[in-house]
Amino acid sequence: MTRIIAGTAGGTRLEVPDAGTRPTSDRVRESLFGSLESAGAIDDARVLDLYAGSGALGLESLSRGAQSAELVERGRAAAAVVRRNATAVARAGNLPTARVHESAVHPFLVRTQGPFDLVFTDPPYDLDDDAMTADLVALAPSLSSDALVVIERARRSTPPDLEAAGLELVREKTYGDTTIWWAQPRLQPTGADQPTAESQSR
Repeated sequence: MTRIIAGTAGGTRLEVPDAGTRPTSDRVRESLFGSLESAGAIDDARVLDLYAGSGALGLESLSRGAQSAELVERGRAAAAVVRRNATAVARAGNLPTARVHESAVHPFLVRTQGPFDLVFTDPPYDLDDDAMTADLVALAPSLSSDALVVIERARRSTPPDLEAAGLELVREKTYGDTTIWWAQPRLQPTGADQPTAESQSR
């Protein structure tokens, strides 16, 4: 059984698609969201949940105070499950209903505008590295300046190519067979921080 762990909709049971998805375990979600709350990353955030599966990550965010959540799931049957879960969580917590997009992730990212403050991407383990990088590059223009991107992959997977998307690593943690990377947009030097011709000549 998968459920909302905490917040105004805490305890709400979530359906899980029959096949083709890999829900994040309650133990991992509990630890992850505890860290996100400590970092102040959830309250009033505009959330994007890619490869949503049951929608548990985006819906947990809403329950804990996020402003909105966009859930992206390609499979028709899985997207229908996500819609039912979104409705159940909204009713249980008197919350905004998450928007569910039945779409492949990359085309969605190409056409969306954001901005998003908190993004979860939990792709299938068989998604190759090039496709993962392409997703991150397509996502980058839709991030707010202080956004946080949470990437979940198998421990044996190659670390995501954050540099290609203009991201930098904030944190990395492994839970059993799962590794989670936190990343944020790389800060660009301001005019005051850029080296001058005089300083370069010293």
